[in-house]
Amino acid sequence: MIKEKNIVCLTPVYNDWDSFSILVAEIEKVSFELKDYNFRIIAVNDGSSDSFNKNTTVALPITILNLKLNIGHQRAIAVGLQYIYNEVENSDFVVVMDSDGEDLPSHVTMLVEKAEAENSKKIIFAQRKKRQESIFFKVGYYFYKHIFHFLTGQKINFGNFSIIPDALLGKVVHQSNIWNHYSGGIIQSKIPFDKVLLDRGKRYAGVSKMNFNNLILHGLSSIAVYFDYLSLKILRFSIYGIVLCSFSVGIVLFKKYITDTAIPGWASSLILIISSIILQLFSVTLIVLLMQLSSRKNIIAPNSKIYKEFIININQD
Repeated sequence: MIKEKNIVCLTPVYNDWDSFSILVAEIEKVSFELKDYNFRIIAVNDGSSDSFNKNTTVALPITILNLKLNIGHQRAIAVGLQYIYNEVENSDFVVVMDSDGEDLPSHVTMLVEKAEAENSKKIIFAQRKKRQESIFFKVGYYFYKHIFHFLTGQKINFGNFSIIPDALLGKVVHQSNIWNHYSGGIIQSKIPFDKVLLDRGKRYAGVSKMNFNNLILHGLSSIAVYFDYLSLKILRFSIYGIVLCSFSVGIVLFKKYITDTAIPGWASSLILIISSIILQLFSVTLIVLLMQLSSRKNIIAPNSKIYKEFIININQD
């Protein structure tokens, strides 16, 4: 029987080929379950110091995109997506997943079912209902989600694990924000998406590279996607601060010159301090507005072929 549809599994890899080997074997098991789909795997080698040796017992076709240098997890995903969009024919779905086992290949079935139920009109993300990380990481992630919501007005409770229908892939690869943060860029782009509740798996081998510093950088990258919205929020809070400080100065001056209320000797110092706060808030607001205007005056056309600049060679079988 000829299979009618094709699924491309995309994963970035950085010095974690042991986990990737297990991932490949697990994806092959899923391919036996989803008998109506052809599977292939594309790994983005993000400047690893070692290389992948394929297990000859695995029948799935594997393509390794070797990058010139390490560009980071999110940009490696962007390179892979652009490569698939331009170079891979008949990819009905693209599954974006991590290579370490925390994104379980067995869950691909549920992502495919949800995508098919939505008639391939939405990107489907895996929303975590149970995580395997340490308490320290969970606390950090909890604060990250709430800070993201406060600063951007959006909720983000999912990561990279997702399935992209072919009809939406063109919209995704033309979004410049996915180079900073894949899931944040999708939210900001207004591309339709939905979620499926799935547990997070345990790492196949080694130690996770997502430490506290990487979590902070990851969070800042997601917030940077919303620079326009964030600028307006800073402007609004700065105006609130300036109005409040001006009102405070007005009260002090009113009591000093209009009423007979005794004013402490430090009133002049207080006015000077509040005035300096007003000046700082005004300066911050002006700088943010100038940065925002500067970023908007330069129009950069969407480019879906940036990936070529990062790939040094490609290994295919």
